[in-house]
Amino acid sequence: MNNSASDPEQLPPFLPAFQTLSDSLPRGGVIELAVVDGVTVFRASEAVQNRIEELLDKQKASGLSDAEEKELDQYEELDDFLSLQNRLTRNHVIAQQGGLSVP
Repeated sequence: MNNSASDPEQLPPFLPAFQTLSDSLPRGGVIELAVVDGVTVFRASEAVQNRIEELLDKQKASGLSDAEEKELDQYEELDDFLSLQNRLTRNHVIAQQGGLSVP
């Protein structure tokens, strides 16, 4: 099975498919790797986390433009995707260690 990220039709139904990325999202340095309890996890970089905080602060203070609202939504999609990947990875590691039954 070819799971090409560019072809949403080929992705398993539980994986989100991105149609576009925010223009403000840098193409490098967006995701960092960390090891938590012996499992490699994906995290948004400090720069991305700072941008999200800026957008949330502005949203509370004065509201966001349509473009900024879309950008924040895209960051939320990215966060959901990374969270899913991290859960799948953790479950796989636990299963490999004999602690979880995976079909």
